[in-house]
Amino acid sequence: MGLISWARKRSPWIAHFCTGSCNACDIEILACLTPRYDVERFGAILRGSIRHADILLVTGPVTRQVRDRLLRIYEQMPEPKYVVAVGTCAISGGVYRNSYNIYPGLDSVIPVTAYISGCPVKPENIINGLSFLLKKIGESK
Repeated sequence: MGLISWARKRSPWIAHFCTGSCNACDIEILACLTPRYDVERFGAILRGSIRHADILLVTGPVTRQVRDRLLRIYEQMPEPKYVVAVGTCAISGGVYRNSYNIYPGLDSVIPVTAYISGCPVKPENIINGLSFLLKKIGESK
């Protein structure tokens, strides 16, 4: 494992983007930052600026209204960039699926690296998904 891969694995910076929904997945992501679950033990830090983030966590269904904003945010991320679809709504549209305004999933708009399913997603699943992604980052060259 190279030095750069090692550094990326040890200190991932995360940005969170909510496309709009019930906000249950957003609450669970924030619960991961509390001392009870402590996702910071992996070196992960939630960042407000997308230009400093390595990982983009997306929650909620992707609507036609938010698609352009999501693409702009994705393009502003530095390389290498990783996207995680968090929750059933981000993965497949959830209960809003087959609506005229909803895309069938986040991967139909931007490339997705990892999927974390659930409605709402449990903090344990988010931690497992992030640890899987960090393992994948560490193995990349």
